[in-house]
Amino acid sequence: MSWNTWWLYFVTVFLLSGAPGPNMLHIMSRSVSLGVNRAVPAMLGCLVALVLMLVGSALGLGAVLLASPRVFEVLQYVGAAYLIWLGIKAWRDDSADADNGAATVPSVVLTNRQIFQTAFVISISNPKLLLFAAAFLPQFVNPSSPKIPQFAVLVTTFSLCELFWYAVYGLGGNRLRHYLSRPGLRRMFDRLTGVMFVGFGIMLLRFRPQS
Repeated sequence: MSWNTWWLYFVTVFLLSGAPGPNMLHIMSRSVSLGVNRAVPAMLGCLVALVLMLVGSALGLGAVLLASPRVFEVLQYVGAAYLIWLGIKAWRDDSADADNGAATVPSVVLTNRQIFQTAFVISISNPKLLLFAAAFLPQFVNPSSPKIPQFAVLVTTFSLCELFWYAVYGLGGNRLRHYLSRPGLRRMFDRLTGVMFVGFGIMLLRFRPQS
C-alpha cells in the first residue's frame, strides 16, 4: 500500500467516522447522563464491536451475508428492533424528574460492564457496517502485495479515527451535561435522542444490500 493510498483512505474514513450515527449518538447520550468518564466503557464497547466487524469483513463475512439474504434479514430486524427499543426507552426516560430535578443523576446505577455490553450490542447489531467494510476496504488493498499487513493497517486506521470521534462526541456530551441540568431541557434531549434512535432503526429496516 502506497502512502498516497493510505492518505486517501485516512481522509475518507476520518470524514465518514465523524458523521452522526447510532454509535456516536449513544456515546454522547451516555456522556450527558453519566459523565465522560463513565462513557469510556461505551466507547470501548463500540470500538471492540467495530474491530470485530472490520476483521469479519476482511475474512469474507460480508460476502456470506450477501449470499445468505435470510441471515442478513434476521440480523437486520434484530438490529433495527434493538435501536427502536432504545429510542422508546430514551423517550420514556424519567431520570430528568428524579431527585427533585437533578437531571444528571441517573435513576438506575449502571455498572461499567452493562455500559460496555449495551454499546457493544448497538454496534455489532448493524449488518450495514459489515457490508460497507466488505465493499470499501478492498479498494485500498494492493493485490500484488501481502494482504494481511494491509488489512491490519486499514483496520487500525479505521479504529483510531473512530476512537478520536468517540472522544469528541463524549466530551461534547459532557459539556452539554452542564447545560441540561434543568429537567425540561434534559427531557427534550432524551426525547430527541429517542426519535433519532427510532429513525436509525427505521433506516436500517429500509436498507437493501446491493448484490
